[in-house]
Amino acid sequence: MYDVCVCYLLRERGGRTEVLLGRKKEGLGEGRIVAPGGKLEAGETARDASVREILEEVGLVVTAADLEPRGLMTYHFPHRERWSQRSHVFVARSWTGEPVASDELDPEWFALDAVPYDRMWDDARRWLPDVLAGGTAHRTFVFGEDLATVVSERPTVA
Repeated sequence: MYDVCVCYLLRERGGRTEVLLGRKKEGLGEGRIVAPGGKLEAGETARDASVREILEEVGLVVTAADLEPRGLMTYHFPHRERWSQRSHVFVARSWTGEPVASDELDPEWFALDAVPYDRMWDDARRWLPDVLAGGTAHRTFVFGEDLATVVSERPTVA
């Protein structure tokens, strides 16, 4: 099992909150809507990895101090163990720059009431609304043989 990070960037526009997501262009999750993030490199903290991944994937400069820890998700893929991972979840409300597309993501802003959960990983609808509303989440998910459907979930001790 390896560690990854994910960061949901939030902004206020026209009296509503929006989140930056994007269509994954390659690799694990290709074609799904995801937030910027990725694998931690050797010796890297989850915060440092988030700063790096956000810059690489959407061209925004975020400082580690601007990342709000919001949880830890554990994903088990018993039918493809190399996909099993722990995901450190952050939210950021401050950054420099405007999002740009990369080889990894095509970024797009979504109002919180229009997040396309049907185009995201199956687990997202089960915890992401609470995180985007200001909460935290510590969950463990097991994916089925199709590698796409959650077959069980439970709270994870933080």
